[in-house]
Amino acid sequence: MTQHPLNPETKAKLEQVSVATLCTALYKRGLRNQVIQDVHPLSQNGRNMVGPAFTLRYMPAREDRNTLAEFRNPKHPQRHAVETCPPGAVLVMDSRKNATAASAGDILITRLMVRGAAGVVTDGGFRDAMRIAELDMPAYHHRPSSPTNLTINEAIDINVPIGCGDAPVFPGDIVVGDDDSVIIIPAHMADEVAAEAVEMTAYEDFVVEQVKAGATIIGLYPPTQDENLEKFAKWRKENGR
Repeated sequence: MTQHPLNPETKAKLEQVSVATLCTALYKRGLRNQVIQDVHPLSQNGRNMVGPAFTLRYMPAREDRNTLAEFRNPKHPQRHAVETCPPGAVLVMDSRKNATAASAGDILITRLMVRGAAGVVTDGGFRDAMRIAELDMPAYHHRPSSPTNLTINEAIDINVPIGCGDAPVFPGDIVVGDDDSVIIIPAHMADEVAAEAVEMTAYEDFVVEQVKAGATIIGLYPPTQDENLEKFAKWRKENGR
């Protein structure tokens, strides 16, 4: 599959728009299931996580293959993923939507941060979650989980197409996480979706200001009355948007 590098201008745009707005932009293009379901930020820091996806896939563990001795293997896929995830990328883990055992713990996630990753997402859970929450890197999971991943999962493959929280994730897709949730943007759509989301955000900010001032949403949201578009054009000019 051809990978599309993330344009720095697109990245800057995606850092300032919400996942909810991106959902609408993708919905217009027929994509309905790009939000990773049931994952939450470990801490809210007011800045978006943005980067291309680097993936790790877990499968159900078979007991004879998943003992603590596996961690002595330098090519163990979980460890190898942490050591090979490119700087600026987001490590996305398919943990089968199962937080019974952890996808990773604070030591591995700290190493990921030090190597320059843009963030980490799992549809399972993290152990030592309270320490991960203190790191200067966005992290998302379903819930805290203490048992080692070997208990139920085997890390089996790196940088392959996965499902994470029911969302399809292909290597190189653009991952955006805000203080609510995480969305996956197909890489070839990222530039146009980011540009549209910035436009949508400007109008939504205008609408919120109008509603707080007492305006009705009828004819304003969505903008079905020309006078509201005229007001928006004036507001935009006055606010440099």
